Amino acid sequence: MLVVDDEEAIAEAVRARLESEGYEVLVALDGPEAIRLCEERRPDLVVLDLMLPGMDGLDVCREIQRERWVPVLMLTARTEEADKVAGFAVGADDYLTKPFSLRELAMRVRAILRRVERAAALAAAGEGPLERDGLAIDPGKRRVTVDGREVALTPLEFDILLTLARAPGVVFTRDQLMERVWGYRDYAGGRVVDSHVARLRRKLGDDSADPRFIRTVHGVGYAFREHEAA
Repeated sequence: MLVVDDEEAIAEAVRARLESEGYEVLVALDGPEAIRLCEERRPDLVVLDLMLPGMDGLDVCREIQRERWVPVLMLTARTEEADKVAGFAVGADDYLTKPFSLRELAMRVRAILRRVERAAALAAAGEGPLERDGLAIDPGKRRVTVDGREVALTPLEFDILLTLARAPGVVFTRDQLMERVWGYRDYAGGRVVDSHVARLRRKLGDDSADPRFIRTVHGVGYAFREHEAA
C-alpha cells in the first residue's frame, strides 16, 4: 500500500494506522516519487492527497492508472463537489475530506479492498455475460459494449451498472447502491451516486429523459429498464 501526502506528519500518521491494521505501507511526499514507487513496488492500493505541490493528485492518479488499474483513495482539503467528481473521473475509487479520522480512513481502505476481492472472485467464478437490449456486460473480463461498441468504464461505474443490470426493474435507493457498490453508507452518498450515474449514462449514450438502460425513480433512486434478454 502507498500513502502519498506532502504533509509528512499526516503521511506518517496514516502509515502508522494502516500498519497497525496489518498492511505493509510505503510513503511518498510528492507526485514523481509516488509514480516511481507505483512502477517499482506495484502497491495494492494508493492513498493519494489531491493537493500536492507541482504535480497534483489528479495528474498522479492519471499517470499511475496508465499502465494498470490500482484502487485509489483520494484525500482532499477541498469541499467542492466538482473536485470530488474530477477525482472519480480520473479513476479514484473513493475520497475523504480533510480533516478525517484515522478510523474512518481505515474503514474506507477495507471497503475498497473488499470490492477488489469481490471483483476478482467474480472473474474466477466465470459468471456469464449479461445482454440487455444491445448492452453486453462481461463480469469476468469487466468489459462492456453497447451495440458492439466497447465502452470504457471506471471500476465503480462498472459495478453500478452490473448491480442494476442484474435485477431489471428493481429500484435501488442511493443508500442501497452505496452499500452494495462502495460497501458502506455515507452522508453525502446521494450526490456521489448521482455523479457516477450521470457519467455512466453519458458513456452508454443513455438519454436521462428517455432512458434506454438506466431510469431515475424520482425521490427514490435508480433502476435498470426491463428488456427481453438478447
